[in-house]
Amino acid sequence: MILSDYRKYRLLEMLPATLVWSTIFSVTFFTFFYPLSMVYFIIIFDFYWMIKVVYIATHLISSFRKYKKTMSINWHKKTSQLDKYEDIYHLVMIPNSSESIEVVETTFNSLIQSTFPKERMIIAFAAEERHPISIENAEIMKEKYANIFHSFNISIHPDGIAGEVAGKGANLTWAGKKVKENIIDKYKIPYENIIVSVFDIDTCVDTSYFDYLTHTYLNHLNPTRSSYQPIPMFNNNIWDAPAIMRVAATGTTFWLMAEQVRPERLFTFSSHSMPFKAVIDVGWWQTDIVSDDSRIFLQCFLHYSGNYQVTPLHMPVYMDTVLSDTWWKSLKNLYKQQRRWAWGSENIPYMLWNFKGRKDISLAKRMYHIFNQMEGMWSWGTASLIVFFGGYLPLWLIDSGQQTTVIAQNAPFVLQYMLTIANVGLILSVILGTTILPPRPSHHRPRKYAMMIIQWVFLPVSMIVFGAIPAIESQTRLMLGKYLGFYVTEKTRKKT
Repeated sequence: MILSDYRKYRLLEMLPATLVWSTIFSVTFFTFFYPLSMVYFIIIFDFYWMIKVVYIATHLISSFRKYKKTMSINWHKKTSQLDKYEDIYHLVMIPNSSESIEVVETTFNSLIQSTFPKERMIIAFAAEERHPISIENAEIMKEKYANIFHSFNISIHPDGIAGEVAGKGANLTWAGKKVKENIIDKYKIPYENIIVSVFDIDTCVDTSYFDYLTHTYLNHLNPTRSSYQPIPMFNNNIWDAPAIMRVAATGTTFWLMAEQVRPERLFTFSSHSMPFKAVIDVGWWQTDIVSDDSRIFLQCFLHYSGNYQVTPLHMPVYMDTVLSDTWWKSLKNLYKQQRRWAWGSENIPYMLWNFKGRKDISLAKRMYHIFNQMEGMWSWGTASLIVFFGGYLPLWLIDSGQQTTVIAQNAPFVLQYMLTIANVGLILSVILGTTILPPRPSHHRPRKYAMMIIQWVFLPVSMIVFGAIPAIESQTRLMLGKYLGFYVTEKTRKKT
């Protein structure tokens, strides 16, 4: 029987969840039936986890130093002296669905405070027909700010286009085509001179962001063959968010910050920047997927035969921590956000399918990206469960004859020693998490700083409930063909 391409691709979609569930079932089986063997495995795994935590912590410290150094430089003064500075335009794409005008307003406030000349900034406000409030927001922003920027283009993405997933990728493609036709081609701006920044609606940039991005672009050896990834810091409303949301948000920031000093591993994530020429060359964003922010990197990687990379920007963009009008709703929204991020596992079958036979891309590059994505998704769904639940249960189930073995007697001490060393990551999170906090709002008392430290007791809960479980659900949905739609995380600001 010859399998159709559809069935072959479906088999690849089953792979991530198959690896995760095989691990869970194997750990459970050996724990109950061969507990002594499981003790050996747990010690080896915890040793691997300890090394990995120390390794990540080392990279996090290195990245944090680069971030602090980057933030101390006057990028406008430095960049404005470059020869081609005045040739560069920034296209800022802002997709909006159902977010409030208060959220949109803060994003535009950060744009107008930018030190980069606004007369070379083009705004593409991407509204959705199915969300009338996004159209209202677009008109309000255009009336208020249109005369500040080079151009202000509003696009309204129609609802119900056949073959599309109702999400950001489809909206971006619609908006990109409109702004190309209405503004870029009209003014005959060379595509190579345009850097497009795709921002979530809650993204607030540092005043130096566009100057720093321009400097990086103009000094890159091959600027049109790279995306540019800033550090997402979920700080806009972090003082108002519940503790568990703060831990999840800061943990995400630290993981992505650590990845910044390993650029060969980077994929684009959330708000990022890239050459407009690359967007044109690959034929826009895919309109039928959820993970458009990471998929656009793979589209470019394939189109340019592996000659495409992600360049880290050691500067943050500020975004919202998950927050709703009730604590329970905030928890549900956080889970849904993490589940959508974990849906990035859909890139694994995409890579396996499209990398096959691509001899124009080195085998080493192809295998490296596949391994990193598979190991990352596997660890996301299994590591915290093994560390927090698998460590001591086998010891309780060992029979009396095996309890006298050297490994059984010393295992608790070995595990405790390794987990203590691994706590370096927790200590580092406490220190750096306090360092990157924005100024305390006046409606919070100074004692709130203590809660910003105590909150890290929720880390194990966050890693399991808002890490492993949504990752397992996403990969299981992909395996079963129950595809996830695009969930827009609610953006809420408390009125004070």
